[in-house]
Amino acid sequence: YSCRQSCCFSLQAEFNNNPDSLFFNDGIKQIDFVLVYEDEDKKELDKKKIFQRRKASLMKMGMELEVTRSVVDEKLLFVKVHMPWDVLCTYAEVLHIKMPIKRNDISTTSSPFSCLTKHFYPSVHLIAKETEFFTAPFEKNRLEYFFMEDQDNFFTPSTRSRMAYHLLSRAPYEVRGPAIKLGITKLLDGGVYKAAYPLHDVSGVQPSKEEKCPNVRYLLFNEWAHPKNFYKMQPLDLIRKYYGEKVGIYFAWLGFYTAMLALAAIVGLGCFIYGYKTQDTSTWSKEVCDPLIGGQTVMCPQCDGECTYWRLNNTCDSSKKLCIFDNFGTLVFAVFMAIWVTLFLEFWKRYQAELEYDWDTVEFLEQEEQPRPEYEAKCNYDRVNPITQEKEKVPYTAFGRCMRVSLGIGTVLFWIMLILASVVAIIVYRLAVFFSFSKQLRADIKELEPFKEYVTPQMATSVTASIISFVIIMVLNLLYEKLPRTKTEYENSLTLKMFLFQFVNYYSSCFYIAFVKGKVVGYPGKPVYLLGEYRNEECDPGGCLIELTTQLTVIMGGKAIWNNIQEVLMPWVKNLIFHYCTRVGSEKVTPRWEQDYALQPIGKLGLFYEYLEMVIQFGFVTLFVASFPLAPFLALINNIFEIRVDAWKITTQFRHMVPEKAQDIGAWQPILQGVAILAVATNAMIIAFTSDMIPRLVYYWSFSVYPYGDHANYTMEGYINNTLSVFDIKDFSDKSRPLQTPYWFENSTTCRYRDFRYPPGHPRQYEYSIYYWHVIAAKMAFIIVVEHIVYFTKFVLSYMIPDVPTAVRDKIKREKYLTHVMLHEVNLKLVTKNLKPVWKALLRRNNFAYHEC
Repeated sequence: YSCRQSCCFSLQAEFNNNPDSLFFNDGIKQIDFVLVYEDEDKKELDKKKIFQRRKASLMKMGMELEVTRSVVDEKLLFVKVHMPWDVLCTYAEVLHIKMPIKRNDISTTSSPFSCLTKHFYPSVHLIAKETEFFTAPFEKNRLEYFFMEDQDNFFTPSTRSRMAYHLLSRAPYEVRGPAIKLGITKLLDGGVYKAAYPLHDVSGVQPSKEEKCPNVRYLLFNEWAHPKNFYKMQPLDLIRKYYGEKVGIYFAWLGFYTAMLALAAIVGLGCFIYGYKTQDTSTWSKEVCDPLIGGQTVMCPQCDGECTYWRLNNTCDSSKKLCIFDNFGTLVFAVFMAIWVTLFLEFWKRYQAELEYDWDTVEFLEQEEQPRPEYEAKCNYDRVNPITQEKEKVPYTAFGRCMRVSLGIGTVLFWIMLILASVVAIIVYRLAVFFSFSKQLRADIKELEPFKEYVTPQMATSVTASIISFVIIMVLNLLYEKLPRTKTEYENSLTLKMFLFQFVNYYSSCFYIAFVKGKVVGYPGKPVYLLGEYRNEECDPGGCLIELTTQLTVIMGGKAIWNNIQEVLMPWVKNLIFHYCTRVGSEKVTPRWEQDYALQPIGKLGLFYEYLEMVIQFGFVTLFVASFPLAPFLALINNIFEIRVDAWKITTQFRHMVPEKAQDIGAWQPILQGVAILAVATNAMIIAFTSDMIPRLVYYWSFSVYPYGDHANYTMEGYINNTLSVFDIKDFSDKSRPLQTPYWFENSTTCRYRDFRYPPGHPRQYEYSIYYWHVIAAKMAFIIVVEHIVYFTKFVLSYMIPDVPTAVRDKIKREKYLTHVMLHEVNLKLVTKNLKPVWKALLRRNNFAYHEC
């Protein structure tokens, strides 16, 4: 093994039949990382030279190795990596890892509700509360000031693995002129190594028999990942200790988001129940269903030629369903959600500040995060750093950077245009299929009498288009998934690009239904055509809100079901297939590193797609909640399972991911804030332009009484008649005139359509009426007033709620003070030590001068 021969220390050893061991065969050296490669002697001759030429030393930095052949597959070799104490100390200082200096002496008060909430926490007998320490960046020359009970356990296993990966990812293995090839990632991509991972400490479902084994993975499975714990809080400190801060902060955010959803879900469910209970008391819905009103109201055809006249009471069922979502409770809930979003983000900042302090990421600066190896390997150009005024290497010139940015923007725009093209295709499908359904659907389902009333052309078009839209979304998503300086910058850049794509992909169809459909349709005598051929869609007489609700239900529900199936089944089936393929050696005792090799590898982006999934869901919960108050409730149910599914997945189905440092949720935070700001505008516009609430209010307060109405008191009676304009069938164009008329239409000369226009015979026939301009003015006033009130409330709440709790601020100041004292004492001792020879020389000189005198 040429890659291993130049290392500091290497030993080939046989497996000692201890499947739970986390140490070298000597039982002393702890395994910090494992590399897997295929023995060159077992390879084909034509590949042997290629692999030997590409391999180079990754172990020049003092790491110790032990190589063991696979028990199941003789071609595989496992290289166990150990970090000696001196190497750990060196790189702990390089990475600015904070270590404990003193126990936290600031008293904390327990919650008065702890006697009740203790039942919702993991057992303290199994998962004890972590001891709190004040910490400071590690320095080798000040080792005596750090709190150390045991040198072997001073650095946690996750910290050791993180430092080992740091070395492995930056060790050069090939140098050709100015080009340098770095680290384990390139070797994994090239197939030189088959895998590289830190070890799990134990099997996920059974505790280890080793005395030294902490059994953290077993505890996490039994007290966190198991479905029986769905009602319990998460052991975040233990998750962070085992998987690192990056995984810990994700589950902390997901748990906090889920807990906050509980309140929104209760209020939303209450609004839904209110709408359901009052749907039969709605005056305008009664008028639609009334045989003497809706049954006598003849509606104009909604497409050219094949569509015919129909009665308004055909939409009786959909109008009742609409009442469930289009009521005053929805308006209250939309305002509530705008305030809820603000509280969620502000309280998350506070909670995040507590985690930053507890997990030692308060001062996690860029210098603590090393550049990505891929970035370093491409640094071939010189530039002057504007801060240090020193030369540094960069991977591209200013022109090259401009070209890369332009290419990236062009790629994103291309995919967005592709999505918009798919949206246009869905619109064309809606128009074409509605025409077809209007012509044949009633005849095709005449035998299904119980369902004939519910399966209308509008409903059939809406449901099928929603399903096709969902399928297109998932396909484009899969296609799209197939060089900033630091890893965080790299992920932030990718986050913004991917979210922009997903935003357009998931929400474009909802925005179309909410703000475009039915807004520019003309009137029966002069309809508006898309592409000069397809007549624009019209909404139901009750509006497009119920169709928007259908679209949200299909996409949100389908996405949740698909993602959970994918997250559970895919890794489980892959692991099952792998175990089946290697069943020959299944009766043999396999070591821990080989058991972990049989698990699925973690993707390069780690938890990126988990974050993306939740942020997209957050958009559905906030952007369109005015049309679907059940969204928070469905999201809550999904997230309760999501936490346990993600926990089960990373605990039992995947190899141990490399622990990483993270201060916060990264670029997702400003994205959430942007979605929260946009949600106020979208919900106000949905209530104003998509629902029928504003026209109903205008009618109730202005047009139901004198001078526009005939009623003595404010009422909703006559609303339906007032909102349907009259059209003379003689004014149909040859293209839009219906080819057939129903038998009951023989003596009719007019039909009705949804709009506010003057009737035929009026001096301004078919022009917008005074009612239309009243409604438009009311809609604009509603949007302006609601937005200003909500934004002002959000601003006040943001100002009143501090981002950092007072207790955390005091702890940070105390820690800085102790660090300052420690540094002062060290510097004082150093000065004293350096001045001792000087003082002794001066004393000797003075004594000599005295004796001379």
